[in-house]
Amino acid sequence: MSAVKRQALFADLVYNEAGEIVEVVDIGGVAHYAVPDAGFLRHVEALEVDRQIVEALQERIKGMQDAIVDGMINMMGSESLFTRPMLQQAIDQMDRILEPGAVDVDQFRTAMWMTKFRATVNVHGDVVDLDVPGLEGEPE
Repeated sequence: MSAVKRQALFADLVYNEAGEIVEVVDIGGVAHYAVPDAGFLRHVEALEVDRQIVEALQERIKGMQDAIVDGMINMMGSESLFTRPMLQQAIDQMDRILEPGAVDVDQFRTAMWMTKFRATVNVHGDVVDLDVPGLEGEPE
């Protein structure tokens, strides 16, 4: 049985503080973001950066959870007894997208790109800014 390989969830959506795209490289079978830094590349394990991004997104979404759930129910056109709790649970368990195979990574990236999502990291891989149109606020 083959294990699903962990990929960089936000490839092509991460930039350094100078606005340069952060590439993804494989080091020993592990995905890393290669952050440009004055002609050098600083390698940071992708999972650590992805985890920070997901936590910041989840925090922003939880701050607007009622409005988001109401909007999704309105978009679906009907609400059953289980719709609201199901949507709330999905938000509460958003960090599960970090698990290998939990989402189609290519479809996820495309959806995020279409929303004009952009994450900015420093040379240490710390998330310093998230640009998420429609979700205002700063990551911790």
